[in-house]
Amino acid sequence: MIETVASVGLPVGEVLEIKKNRMMPGKGNEKEWKRISIVTGVHGDELEGQYVCFELIQRIEAQKDKLNGIVDIYPAMNPLGIDSITRGVPAFDLDMNRLFPGDINGNMTEYLAARIVEDIAGSELCVDIHASNIYLTEIPQIRINELHKDTLLPFARKANVDFIWVHGASTVLESTLAYSLNSREVPTLVVEMGVGMRITKSYCDQLVDGIFSLMKELGIWLGEAPEPREPIISQDEDDVSFLNASTSGIFVQKVRHWERLRKGDLVGQIINPLSGQVLDQVTAPVDGILFTIREYPVVDAGSLLGRLLRTKSFSEWRER
Repeated sequence: MIETVASVGLPVGEVLEIKKNRMMPGKGNEKEWKRISIVTGVHGDELEGQYVCFELIQRIEAQKDKLNGIVDIYPAMNPLGIDSITRGVPAFDLDMNRLFPGDINGNMTEYLAARIVEDIAGSELCVDIHASNIYLTEIPQIRINELHKDTLLPFARKANVDFIWVHGASTVLESTLAYSLNSREVPTLVVEMGVGMRITKSYCDQLVDGIFSLMKELGIWLGEAPEPREPIISQDEDDVSFLNASTSGIFVQKVRHWERLRKGDLVGQIINPLSGQVLDQVTAPVDGILFTIREYPVVDAGSLLGRLLRTKSFSEWRER
C-alpha cells in the first residue's frame, strides 16, 4: 500500500511528496504487529538502496503469507536529489542528513525531516541504507555510534554485512536520521556499501538477505531466511588506517577491494598523464584488509585513497 508521508508545495504548481510502501499481512490486528522500517535515498547520489527496496518488495510479494508484521519501505527520502542526481536537497544546498530531527513548524526541509522522524517512530528497527559517494567504494558494512553500540550490535550481527565499525561519538552525528531515531529508542542501523551513482547488485542482494534475517529475528517474517555471515567487528579507533594522496594526479589502483595486504604492498600509483611520470607509489602502511578503495581516479594532495582494517596477523581472520 503506497502512502504519502509528507507533502509540500513547490513553485510552478509542483508538489514534493515523500512516499512509503507499507507491506503487511492480509489479516490481523495492525496495532499488534511489529514493524521494521527500511530507509534510503537521504542522499540523492546514493542509489544502492533503490535496488534493495525493489528486491525486498519482490521477495515479500512472492511469499506474502509468510509476513507476520509491518514492513515500511521508504525508497526516496530526498526525491528531488534522486531526480537530479544531487547529493543534497537541490536549490537549498543542504545535506538532508544534517537536518534531523527537524521542526514541524520550521521551513520546508525542517518540516520534511520532522515528518519522517514522526512516521518512523514506533518501529522495532530501522535500517538506514547509504552508498558511498562517487569517489570511494565500500564493502557492505554497518557503522555504529559507540553511544548506542549495546543496543545495535546484536542487530548488526544479523544483517549479513562483512564489517561492523563502531566509531566514536561526534557532535555532527546528532543531526543525522540515525542519531535522532536511536535517541528516540528506535534502534537504527546505518549501512554503507558500494559506490555513489551506481548499483552493485551483489552487495544489494547480500543486504536483502540480511534484512530477511533481521525480520525473522523480530518475528516479522515466518518464512526461511539465509543464515547471516559472521562480520568482522572493529571497536578500536586504532584498528583503521587511512591512505591519503601525497600529491595531485591520477590514482591507478593495483589491488582488489577487500584484499588482504601486508605492510609495504603496493596499493596503487599516482601518475602524471602529461609527463608519463609515476608521482607516488602508494603502499600499505600496515598489515590489513582493504575495505575502502578510491573509485574516482582524479586526486589532490590529501584525498582519501583507501582504508585498511589493521590485523596483527592474517591468521586472526577466516578465509573469505
